Amino acid sequence: MPTLDAFDSFLFSLSTSFCSPLAVFVQIQGCLICLTLAIGWAFAAYVRNREINQMKDSVRHGNSFAFLYHDVNELEHSKQVNLPGVSVVMPLKGFGEHNLHNWRSQITSLYGGPVEFLFVVESIDDPAYHAVSLLISDFKDEVDAKVIVAGLSTTCSQKIHNQLVGVEKMHNETKYVLFLDDDVRLHPGSIGALTAEMEKNPDIFIQTGYPLDLPSGSLGSYCIYEYHMPCSMGFATGGKTFFLWGGCMMMHADDFRVDRYGVVSGLRDGGYSDDMTLAAISGAHKRLITSPPVAVFPHPLASDLTLPRYWNYLRKQTFVLESYTTKVNWIMNRALFTSHCYLSWGFVAPYFMSMIHITAALRVYIKGYSLEETTLTSGGLLLVSCLATCTAIELLSMWNLTRIEVHLCNMLSPEAPRLSLASYKWGRVFIAMLVDNFLYTISAFRSHFSQSINWSGIRYHLENGKISKIERSKDMGPVFTDLGGKHLYGKKGAPPKVSFLGSLARAIAQWRQPKKYDI
Repeated sequence: MPTLDAFDSFLFSLSTSFCSPLAVFVQIQGCLICLTLAIGWAFAAYVRNREINQMKDSVRHGNSFAFLYHDVNELEHSKQVNLPGVSVVMPLKGFGEHNLHNWRSQITSLYGGPVEFLFVVESIDDPAYHAVSLLISDFKDEVDAKVIVAGLSTTCSQKIHNQLVGVEKMHNETKYVLFLDDDVRLHPGSIGALTAEMEKNPDIFIQTGYPLDLPSGSLGSYCIYEYHMPCSMGFATGGKTFFLWGGCMMMHADDFRVDRYGVVSGLRDGGYSDDMTLAAISGAHKRLITSPPVAVFPHPLASDLTLPRYWNYLRKQTFVLESYTTKVNWIMNRALFTSHCYLSWGFVAPYFMSMIHITAALRVYIKGYSLEETTLTSGGLLLVSCLATCTAIELLSMWNLTRIEVHLCNMLSPEAPRLSLASYKWGRVFIAMLVDNFLYTISAFRSHFSQSINWSGIRYHLENGKISKIERSKDMGPVFTDLGGKHLYGKKGAPPKVSFLGSLARAIAQWRQPKKYDI
């Protein structure tokens, strides 16, 4: 029989120690985390699938416009002319490969009531300014859209500043304001669906939705997909939720006109994150946030989304927990910080232990050691089997939810290119799960101790949970945004490549356009 070398002796001792009661607890905990996520995604899939079945049932009863309304009678002229006015405010930053498609999906909404689209940029030097101006000129006689130059923010994040300037410029008769990120791809009936819920329940403070990430193939894009997926179950409730995504928020316009609950002052005076600030205000005043089941939006990720750009995005996400508005909000953020860090590494640790168990078993097999000589037990491989089973169940549940959301998006946008699961690489999804959860805790602690973040070339410094200092320099930030890969800087008034804009009018289907406001 071969004798144990130093490496094998250490490896077998480590594997044996990972069968101690504490180590077994950690590994069982990892299995429970996998199963909890699987159950959450299964419930979210049920909610989304219920909406699909309702749409199919409506189609079977002769409603060819079920992607707009379940009840075809809602399309009658007498009801469409009484729809409330909506102002869609979109803060822009940079220009990338998916922007034109996203903007086009927004301004070609099939909402039947008065609607205006306000694209808000920091300055005319932003590459988005010229691109969106050309887009609007192509639809100038069909939609009410304009570009607004907001100038530089001084007391809050640039995104929040752009949003508030957009609110100031919205039409006097606007009843609801819809904030959208420029990487949101709307469905034709999205504005109508959100508005219908607001009309049905006036107690709703904010309506929100969530993105369906479309990975481009890079590991960084799969890390983004995996990062968003656990949160998706909180938005697939079909009604009340405590979660809020800043990429899609519909609110009462009057809440901003009169600064109800301090929504304007809370955002303007040191606000870093629009959704976290508004969620805190909602919680403090016990206001209702809802997420309708149709509010899931395709979110294509940049084809060159690298791991460093994913890391920059993760840093911005964890930095959000360092901002707060009240003491209660601070406590909630600390609780989220602690629990997320614990669960993230609690998720990764069992896989490291399993790797040791598997390596030890392979060394025994390859070297021909006897089990008595190695002191190994079958307990380690039993734990590996349990974790592998739970991981398979988790990935299956994630796949099922993604499959259903892809199907739902295809039904909600029948004119758009079909989405497919064929491009998803589930081996990379598993690797991304480990990478994302391992890096989350590191990012969270770095954000906590730095108290500053670089967001698209702007460095924000926090003090007591609010922005206290803003530094700007093109040399201190990235050239591209993290998720969309958008160019952040460009020559003043220089148009992007004509190929994007030249294909715009040819690619769009001729939908019935929403009404403009009557001035």
